[in-house]
Amino acid sequence: MSTERTVPERRHGVGAREPRREDARHLAGRGCFVADMRLPGLREIAFVRSQAAHGRIRAISVPEEDRAAVWTAERLAPFAEPLTATSTLEGFREAPLPNLASGKVRYVGEPVALAIAGTRAEAEDVAGRVGVDLEPLPAVVDFDAALAPGAPRVHEDWPDNVFATTSGEVGDVDAAAREAAVAVTREYTMNRQAVVPLETRGVIAHYNRSADELVVWSSTQTPHMIRDMIALQLGMQARRVRVIAPDMGGGFGSKCSVYPEEIALAAIATQVDHPVRWVEDRWEAQVASTQARDHRHRVTAYAAADGTLLGVDADILVNSGAYSVHPWTATMDATMASAMIPGPYRLPNYRFRTRSLASNKTPSGPYRGVARPSAAFSIERTIDELALALGMEPYEMRIKNMVRSEDMPFTSVANKVYDSGDYPEAVRRATALIGHDEWRARQQALPATARRRIGVGYASFTEQTAHGCIEWAARGLAVTIGTEGARLAMDATGSFVLSVGIKSHGQGLETTLSQVVSETFDVEPDRVTVLHGDTAITPRGDGTFASRSMVMSGGATHRAAQALAEKVLRIGAVLLDEPVEDLALSDHAVVGKRGSVGYARLAKEFLFTPDHVPGVEAGLEVTCHYRPDVQTGAFTYATQAAVVEVDLDTGFVRILDYGVVEDCGTVVNPLIVDGQILGGVAQGIGNALLEEIVHDADGQPKSTSFLDYLLPGATEVPRIRIEHMSTPSPHTTFGVKGAGEGGAIPPPAAIANAVRDALREFGTEVNETPMTPERVWTALQANRPAAEAGARTEAAR
Repeated sequence: MSTERTVPERRHGVGAREPRREDARHLAGRGCFVADMRLPGLREIAFVRSQAAHGRIRAISVPEEDRAAVWTAERLAPFAEPLTATSTLEGFREAPLPNLASGKVRYVGEPVALAIAGTRAEAEDVAGRVGVDLEPLPAVVDFDAALAPGAPRVHEDWPDNVFATTSGEVGDVDAAAREAAVAVTREYTMNRQAVVPLETRGVIAHYNRSADELVVWSSTQTPHMIRDMIALQLGMQARRVRVIAPDMGGGFGSKCSVYPEEIALAAIATQVDHPVRWVEDRWEAQVASTQARDHRHRVTAYAAADGTLLGVDADILVNSGAYSVHPWTATMDATMASAMIPGPYRLPNYRFRTRSLASNKTPSGPYRGVARPSAAFSIERTIDELALALGMEPYEMRIKNMVRSEDMPFTSVANKVYDSGDYPEAVRRATALIGHDEWRARQQALPATARRRIGVGYASFTEQTAHGCIEWAARGLAVTIGTEGARLAMDATGSFVLSVGIKSHGQGLETTLSQVVSETFDVEPDRVTVLHGDTAITPRGDGTFASRSMVMSGGATHRAAQALAEKVLRIGAVLLDEPVEDLALSDHAVVGKRGSVGYARLAKEFLFTPDHVPGVEAGLEVTCHYRPDVQTGAFTYATQAAVVEVDLDTGFVRILDYGVVEDCGTVVNPLIVDGQILGGVAQGIGNALLEEIVHDADGQPKSTSFLDYLLPGATEVPRIRIEHMSTPSPHTTFGVKGAGEGGAIPPPAAIANAVRDALREFGTEVNETPMTPERVWTALQANRPAAEAGARTEAAR
């Protein structure tokens, strides 16, 4: 991996290459996850889940000896309300998400009942004796079935299967069509994926009667949101609910929705005299955790003869599954896709329509990138098709049409404010990073009779990170998100404790947030303890998702550090008898012109003998909240380049080279940013080539284990070159932008463009993910006459 850095190497603080401090406990096996916890009297839960995609519940039968151990919707109803995700979008249709199914089941994996026993195996035995009598109903599975006239209704009181429709037009697309020298129309499909964090979901609930407190341990990205929704659904005061998110093995978005299992276990815990736990098995994770992607876009684009992009018309379909999840709703992907299809381009005319469809599939929810991989796939494939129609190099088409650095800040046709950056330069650097001209020479040197072809592909994107309340409200969310809190305390030994509302679950935030404190106080990060994930000891926060944590929580941490530093300097001024304006914080001490006092001595004197420090109010802790002044977000961007080899006989795609040129503003920790990019690209490769949840016509998922749901491994992920640009955002603390999702956004588009480039002589396109050997081979067969003619021509020479 090669890197170029504009951030100077630091001993500690912002910009330092600090190893992740979390690794010390995890690599030694000292982490504590939900499944590791041991509580006195703990009993285990197994869910009875629907094996049918659509059916009416005639009856649920429970053997007499199991009745006390089994909970159904009827038994649970007095203690917990179903959760309804609401939206302010016009015409939005609500679909309450049952805690346990009542009346109907609407997807395979929907919880119908649950059983409690001493062990998971015993609970599964009890669950296995529960009978569910279903009247089968026709299943709505794919886009065409959902939209067909007379289609079965997923929700019978709806007139059709559409959660909501949105539309808009800026400029005049029809006029652009009349002026255009070329127009291309393509349909792009990104099939449904599972999220597959290393650790599946898990919940423990216990009602502590001595403290009159319901304690819920959950593998969640959003502990404060879970706390509030449990309180609301159970009719409790939130002060009596405590949510703790312990160590987590990833989430990628699947753990930032409120789930029926969390509500159900919390409610049951208030009615029993023992803690209860449920840990999701891998089959459940494949069918019951929220899923993602499942987009179909039809895009028409228009360009002038010189390559100027004139207009884009997009029709966006998203299969959102059976229900809306709180708080994101079923329209999250569609509205994001419509906003991101214009990409990093100076597009003057844009028209879109989105429809979020209900189906008999698992509800969809956030997944790393949230709709942007689909949006990038659509616009970046289309840019390549326009370039080919005009006889241009695709990367030149990008450079010509991109927003330039001198245009910043730039308001896109979708009303997104791009804050800073040099988009064309990222493309130029990407071509150099992979050696574009050398690969073109190798490509052209291949004889037509060769059974393999080489292709080069690019994909660019701009990603809205850490957006504020205004942006969430614009998407129709009834819950708007845009602030974070941090509490920083100096203890009696001069060390620091930072408490934050976000939840680190693999991003290394314990490390990077300690670097922010280090930046202000000039101490090693290991002198800072970072607490997170416990609603009882952390200030309120919205959680970790949407590439927001470092911007929002980092901003709150910096604000708290600055406020505490101001007080420490005033204490130092008294102890040193020097003017506060002559003091600085350096190397664990307050340093003046005549002397210095270390933090340990300062804190001990102030906390143990406050009479020695007259005139300074008590306390060595500060709580601050942060919201960027500009709420439209900080826009990370990148160009990724892929070089592939395609086997003409099998359709197999092998990645030969891969490069990333990215700009996430000021880099707080280069090691962690590189890790986020590498992990994101690996997930994007899975999206591009391997991962798909296949359903049959009855809605049965056929990809419920790792035998038939393929993930990228060491043989699929190549050496990835990374080069950093660093254009600070003018709107955030330190100029940072989000970095958690960007790596995963463009790989499907870059790899698809490389496959298209490799097979250009045959006119072959693959516009559906994953680009499996079967799909590539089938697309080639459609162009077999052209392929054979090319081979005969070469042989004749």
